[in-house]
This record gives sequence, structure tokens and C-alpha cells, in this order.
Amino acid sequence: MNISLCDDNAQERAYIKNLVLDWADRSGAGVSIREYPSAEALLFSYSDFPPDILLLDIEMPGLSGVELAKKLRQNGNRLLQIIFITAYSDYISEGYDVAATHYLLKPVDREKLFSVLSRAVEKIADDGKRLVLETPDETALVPICDIKFIEVIKNYVTVHAEREYTLKKPLKEIEHELDERFIRVGRSYIVNLYFITRVTRSEIFLKGGDAVPLPRGAYEKVNRAIINMKG
Repeated sequence: MNISLCDDNAQERAYIKNLVLDWADRSGAGVSIREYPSAEALLFSYSDFPPDILLLDIEMPGLSGVELAKKLRQNGNRLLQIIFITAYSDYISEGYDVAATHYLLKPVDREKLFSVLSRAVEKIADDGKRLVLETPDETALVPICDIKFIEVIKNYVTVHAEREYTLKKPLKEIEHELDERFIRVGRSYIVNLYFITRVTRSEIFLKGGDAVPLPRGAYEKVNRAIINMKG
């Protein structure tokens, strides 16, 4: 497993690198680690060492960590696990657009980092899972991580991913095949928490411009799920 560490502070990099090596030793994970003093340096070497997990400082001179994460996502790096490291909790909302796995506040706590890294490894395995969708025209294998939301209209379910798939199947059956990143919203929708960009009392807004109606009384449930996902 490749792990990249990007922080403009050399002492911070050394400290976190030692923690990562301790985690790898404890968990038995085989890892290769590369350090970068800037977002630009990481971008320049990205193709030589594509990471599975990126530990990324947000506040850096030049290209910020959030800007770097957006560039990587725009280039199609959907499976990359991005863990932001910051001294300020104010930045947490910015992770919606780049599907950050987690945020760690400086100084980074050893056990917290260990927990987040283990969760990232689990998510890498989960992102390899695929949903088998049998439509009238085809059988499609759709990566679960690509599914934005699922809606049901009468007896038909439509799965919204990079394209739409409509099939005749109970929503509950599909729900059983999903994982904790998905939340049931009322009777008719299941939403991928990692695609949410904004939540109001009446709607959930998703990356790509989609919006899902939010039933009365469901606002707190969705917000709590987002907080738990990040926390």
C-alpha cells in the first residue's frame, strides 16, 4: 500500500511518518511512504508513486491541500483515501467536494490516526465492491463507490452512478447490499453520504447538481450521519 504525506513543515512530516510506521507495524500492513513538502511536489511525482492513502496538510504556501485534492478528484482519482490534517476545524466543511475520508486536528493524536488509517484501509476494500444490476437490456457491475443515490418510483428502482440503471427490484434488497456510507432517506431514496455537498431542511444537494427531497423530520438524522462519517 502506498501512503503519501504532504506537509510543508518538516517536523510535522517526520512526526506523522513515525506514527504511520508504528501503525503499519502494529497492524501488519505493508506500506511504502513518500513525503512531499508541497502540493506542487506531490503533483509532479504523482504518476511515479500513486498513493492509496494521502495524508494532506490543508494550509500550505502555493497550492493548498484542498486545491490539490480537487485536482486529484477531477483527474479521476475517486478511490484515493484523502485524510486532511489541519490546525483549524473551520476547514472541515470544505471536504464535501473532495469526499475526504477524515480530518485530523494538529497536533495529531496517535490512537486517532491509527483508527483513521485502519478505517481508510477498510474503505479501500469496500470501494472494490460492485453491485450487480440486472436491467432489461444488460447486466451491469457498478462500483458501490460510484453510486450517488438510488430512488424508487412505483415498482422500479433507478441507480444513479456515472450513468443511470433502472430495474425492477425492491429498494430494501439493494439496501442490504450497501454499506455504512449510504443512508435511507424516507421511503423512496438512499443517498451516498460522500456525494453530499449541502443539506437544507427540505433537500440534499449532491455533487454533479442532483438534489434529493428531504422528508419532514429527517434533517437531523442526515446531519448526524454526516458528522459520524467524518468523526
